[in-house]
Amino acid sequence: MRIANLDGRLVLKYADGVTDVQKASDGRFAADPQAVFARWDEFVAWADGLRAPFVEPFDPRRLKAPVPRPSQVFAIGLNYADHAGESSLPLPPEPAVFTKFQTAIAGPNDQVRLPTSTVDWEAELVVVLGRRAVAVDAARAWDHVAGVMVGQDLSERTRQLVGAPPQFSIGKSFPGFAPIGPEIVTPDELADREDLEIGCSVNGETVQHARTSDLIFSVAALVERLSAILALTPGDLIFTGTPSGVGHARSPRRYLAPGDVLETWISGVGRLRNTFAAGPRHTSQTI
Repeated sequence: MRIANLDGRLVLKYADGVTDVQKASDGRFAADPQAVFARWDEFVAWADGLRAPFVEPFDPRRLKAPVPRPSQVFAIGLNYADHAGESSLPLPPEPAVFTKFQTAIAGPNDQVRLPTSTVDWEAELVVVLGRRAVAVDAARAWDHVAGVMVGQDLSERTRQLVGAPPQFSIGKSFPGFAPIGPEIVTPDELADREDLEIGCSVNGETVQHARTSDLIFSVAALVERLSAILALTPGDLIFTGTPSGVGHARSPRRYLAPGDVLETWISGVGRLRNTFAAGPRHTSQTI
């Protein structure tokens, strides 16, 4: 199953179009895309039993963030060995966890305004929780996952790395710094949920390319480690980490500029296409 947010309304996405969930369910499920996660099991059972739905064509540019208001957004640093290597850092013994705040959420086609000249890209697989998870072992972790999406952990490196300790959460939470989408894909849609091709390009030039099987801490391990500490709730997001190829690790360093087009993809899941424009300027001393 694939679900999306079309102009603020929850839809089921098919090869030839979309079905409006509120209309197809006669109001049983709300139009609000965020509301569905509180009733995820009930929704899945209904969607699986839907026969001959009314499907209408749509413009993909109307797609918005499939999870517009997550309660919790977890992000994992240094979760690919090659990215840890390019950052000159040792492999983490435990997941390196920070957050991207909810107001950073953006859609799959949104334009993002650049607060400085040191904004970097980070292609990521994003996990969406469908069931509350507390002290869940890895063997059952995927049972708590609603689906996966494509994501970008956009990072303002000056703010992120100013001072000690670094300010990961703030540096990665400017407006629009968490594009997600274009849809939520349930795990059963994927031939191998543990091994997906992931990458991104800037103005058509591929800058990152890897496979999610290279994750140091797998999706199941992340759900296990996080849920051992706090409750994961339906609709929460986990940005699982980025592979090598970020601009900050290049020589010379390279960052996003106004007019750039950043495309991010995951095989079997989808593609984001975000553009960039100049925005209000911030300094490293100002939050």
